[in-house]
Amino acid sequence: GGVPPAVDLVLGAAAGCLACVLTNPLEVVKTRLQLQGELQPPGTYPRPYRGVLRAVGAVCRADGLRGLQKGLAASLLYQGSMNGVRFYCYSLAEDAGWTRYPGGTVAAGAVAGAVGAFVGSPAYLVKTHLQAQTLSAMAVGHQHNHENISSAFKSIYRQHGVAGLWRGVTGAVPRVAVGSAAQLATFTSAKDWVCERQWFREGSWAAVLAGGMVSGVAVAVTMTPFDVISTRLYNQPVDADGTGKLYRGFLDCILQISSKEGLLGLYKGIGAVYLRLGPHTVLSLFFWDELRKM
Repeated sequence: GGVPPAVDLVLGAAAGCLACVLTNPLEVVKTRLQLQGELQPPGTYPRPYRGVLRAVGAVCRADGLRGLQKGLAASLLYQGSMNGVRFYCYSLAEDAGWTRYPGGTVAAGAVAGAVGAFVGSPAYLVKTHLQAQTLSAMAVGHQHNHENISSAFKSIYRQHGVAGLWRGVTGAVPRVAVGSAAQLATFTSAKDWVCERQWFREGSWAAVLAGGMVSGVAVAVTMTPFDVISTRLYNQPVDADGTGKLYRGFLDCILQISSKEGLLGLYKGIGAVYLRLGPHTVLSLFFWDELRKM
């Protein structure tokens, strides 16, 4: 309370970046799991990544311990820009009194998340490319072979212009809008539910973390299909004119995945999504709250 929206932009960006450093390894694992067996029927392709824990080991064997922080610079840029804009827009909605109306909190969270996702889309594109890159024996999905974050931005801009930097945004906007709305709709009630059962003392961060993990179930179930679609649209190879070689767009991606990989194909990497959601939510809110107090 009492913090201007412009300050919330900076604090939200800082909070998202601090949380990102701790949760980025799960983002790397999630990306690999979601690209594994792309557009292939279940059981017909090799699986170098099997479950979250085995996938962590596979990443370490292929890329070393540092491989778990692949794409960290792009992840930080994405979290900073997306969360900064998201908290800023939500703070504006609070100041305008929109969140006091029924459903206002969820609507404001969804709109703020959508705007943040659009602004952060180029960074998410590069993050996905860099996190997918690995040795040919362990490679899943298309390999873009960028040297680093700056060369990735230069290469994409040189080949496809400004529009190329926003390729895949049609998957990113609904992903964050749905995730943000589901999170805001369930997080507080889940935290209260945990305290009512006296599992943890009310107001403790153990209760907040437990609430985040309970809320994470609902968020993971609703968000993972959009997450898979977003990863596929961002990582697919493109023609010289920027047209995707695998998917024509958001709806085509849904249809192709569900027809060729089955409906469970839309839930690839859900374990990593869930394990990342709770801690990332709690850490972001914790850092944001502490920075606001300071």
